[in-house]
Amino acid sequence: MTTAELSFWSNAPLTRALLGRRAFGPMGGGKAGVLVERNLMVYRRLWLTMVSGFFEPVFYLLSIGVGLGKLTGAIDGVPYAHYVAPGLLAVSAMNGAVFDATFNVFFKIKYGKIYDAMLATPLRVGDIALGDIMWAQLRGLMYSAAFLAVMLVMGLVHSWWALLALPVTVLIGFAFAAVGMACTSFMRSWQDFDLVTLALMPMFLFSGAFYPLSVYNRQVRILIEALPLYHGIDLLRALVLGRVHVGLLWDVLYLAVMGLVGAVVAARRLEGLLLT
Repeated sequence: MTTAELSFWSNAPLTRALLGRRAFGPMGGGKAGVLVERNLMVYRRLWLTMVSGFFEPVFYLLSIGVGLGKLTGAIDGVPYAHYVAPGLLAVSAMNGAVFDATFNVFFKIKYGKIYDAMLATPLRVGDIALGDIMWAQLRGLMYSAAFLAVMLVMGLVHSWWALLALPVTVLIGFAFAAVGMACTSFMRSWQDFDLVTLALMPMFLFSGAFYPLSVYNRQVRILIEALPLYHGIDLLRALVLGRVHVGLLWDVLYLAVMGLVGAVVAARRLEGLLLT
């Protein structure tokens, strides 16, 4: 996406209305693309660090999906590796977005004072919040695209509906990046990030990436279905396996609302932290 396109979307009336007039004043939000360009320039020299995040779900796919799959039968009518792969695609989108919207944002606020320096330029708080959420989305998209390519090579894609998988990973990235940045604005020290791991690890293990929710009793299923990663997995599994149905719109709505609420909170919190 070019800077002009990013500027168009960040200047959209709906975006500005949802994210607030104070943070997104006459210029706020319209220069979010500058943040994306800035991050691209920074990561030109750190590309190895960035690429490393792609391998974790691939290793899970090879070890658990393929390796353990040799010892299990079909699940939900498909071989185990085919069942696990869409779940790990959702995890890939989540990981790429969350880690950039949490650890990196915290460093910029607390230690690097990078946002303070940016505010000495024509950039506004809205540009900063929207720009870094977009960048986190882009990182999640890159991981997801690479993981989807691995799935194609391994023959794990069953339907042309999988063409919609990448837009869905963007939605997953938006939801987790926005909420991740909002949560980071409340962090006081690096120790507080133990809470991020405490939230992400159980969600990764129990949201249905590795087995269907039918193994749980009804109460636990309701709890799992309230988690955002479950909705991402549900969407991507349906698209990749060609089992599309109207109920998937609920998953889309859940992730969209989560992302919008997170973006609003992140913008308000950054405004309070940087301008007061």
